[in-house]
Amino acid sequence: MKTKKKIFFVIPTLSAGGAERVISFVAQELDREKFDVTLIIIGFEKDNKYDVSSIPVVYLNKSRVLKGAFPLLIMFQKEKPKMVVSTISNLNVIMGLISVFFSNVIFIGRHTFIIKNPSKNIETKKTNRSKIKSTFNYWNYGNKNLDYFICQSADMKQSIIDVYGIDSKKISIINNPVTQTEIIKNNSSQGAVKKYITIGRISEGKGYIRILEILAKLSFPFQYTIIGEGAYYDIVFSKIRELGLNDKVNYIRFTNNVSEYLVDHDMFLQGSYSEGFPNALLESCAVGTPVIAFNVPGGTKEIIEDGINGFLVDNDDDFLEKLNDNREWNPEIVRESVYKKFNKNKIISDYEKFFIEISD
Repeated sequence: MKTKKKIFFVIPTLSAGGAERVISFVAQELDREKFDVTLIIIGFEKDNKYDVSSIPVVYLNKSRVLKGAFPLLIMFQKEKPKMVVSTISNLNVIMGLISVFFSNVIFIGRHTFIIKNPSKNIETKKTNRSKIKSTFNYWNYGNKNLDYFICQSADMKQSIIDVYGIDSKKISIINNPVTQTEIIKNNSSQGAVKKYITIGRISEGKGYIRILEILAKLSFPFQYTIIGEGAYYDIVFSKIRELGLNDKVNYIRFTNNVSEYLVDHDMFLQGSYSEGFPNALLESCAVGTPVIAFNVPGGTKEIIEDGINGFLVDNDDDFLEKLNDNREWNPEIVRESVYKKFNKNKIISDYEKFFIEISD
């Protein structure tokens, strides 16, 4: 009987977020006969938004990722994992730096976004050009030290190659899974008031402003639900007031019942300027609710089948035109379009094959 492969999954927190949800899901779904899994959280148990009770979990109780570096180094030295999987860019860099002390451990960085401008990845603003160069080299060095990368889309893979010069042979594409399959819309709602929804971090890059400006041009009754939180909240809600949409927008900071909200709406709207692999959009299709999204870099175009589970648009006018398209959608067809490609059994199998291939 083969020895189980010891694998550590390391994430900053278990707060609400696509990367956190996917990693915690994958860690719990791997075959227990093949893998000995531990989930390591840099942050605090009190911040948890996801149930991870089925696997061993270690909380480092650190307020910042950098403060977790030394405890992780000690833990790796003691426990001797075969593989370490990290996610989120700054944590991946730290894992790459730590990797120099562990030649027998395979370090894997799960990337989560499209890199357009490397300097934007530097979290601390610096005015001294030499300091910026030094920090950027730090990021390059850490990333290049990782043994492998997992990306969710072809565009994401290409961005890593272009920015960091990573060998394409070190990068594997594994899409995010559909994690919910029990709930599905009964039929395509054609109510008097159209109900739209967007779920995601409230940031500039998510494109809430352009969605609101497009919605303000509609001539029929509608309601728009926003679920999420983020630093761009004040700007987004200032725009809502400016456009006179106060009575048309519903806001929910966080919910564990995402699927129930998606089922209750007619269409999911995505305004993002780039998306690594949009989990909320995928989940919307998985419950049978169609989507409208801009054709931007990332995995969106790998999910949307135009006219089958939604629309992929090129500009604001096209988006508005599709909002005015009053066609009926078949929830079963919308659901099947993503389930056949991204069902959890397929994606978990892809992860298991990848881990076995690189560690045998």
